[in-house]
Amino acid sequence: MANDHLYTYGVIEQTDVELDIDGVDRAERLYTVDYRTLSAVVSDIDTLEPDETDENIRAHDEVLQTVMERGDVSAVVPMRFGMVFKSVRPLKNVLRSSRSVLSKTLRDIDGTIELGLKLVAEEDVTLDREAIREDVSDRLDGVSLEESENGLFSDRLVLNCSYLVSRDDREDFDAAIAEIESTYGDSLIVQYTGPWAPYNFVDIEIGVDR
Repeated sequence: MANDHLYTYGVIEQTDVELDIDGVDRAERLYTVDYRTLSAVVSDIDTLEPDETDENIRAHDEVLQTVMERGDVSAVVPMRFGMVFKSVRPLKNVLRSSRSVLSKTLRDIDGTIELGLKLVAEEDVTLDREAIREDVSDRLDGVSLEESENGLFSDRLVLNCSYLVSRDDREDFDAAIAEIESTYGDSLIVQYTGPWAPYNFVDIEIGVDR
């Protein structure tokens, strides 16, 4: 409809993308809006403030994962959940004003993915947590480009980190995770997730000029 707004998932180098996957608010058509060398991945939405439900958050992440899996997309700058533009014009204005920083960020994360690792202690187990964290960091340092520490929001959470990994190193990173699980599997639950868009490695703030 002409009054539809644009929900924006992320920005890639200019590529014509149409995805066969449901988006936020069950949008059935996902496509791109282009400005010079950039493309924003969007879907139509009839509200400026979509509900932050589990279904919508999952749809947002799944769209970004599907984009990253395409052979013609080597990097995506993810937008935070709820980035909605009233129409094409303000979206293109933001792409224009942020083009330099977006282009640099795409170059910086080219060919990479984000992977997550949580280590959760089994109940009633005594552990040298600092030694475990140092060991895991050493094991993953050679197969990742950057590491980002996330919050330890539970007493049983020993490690909660995100890693920026080259797609070419994914198999080596997987193997290192398997070795970690083999070493600590008796006392720790290993939660390995991804690939994700590199949220934790993109330092960029984009405002919405509606």
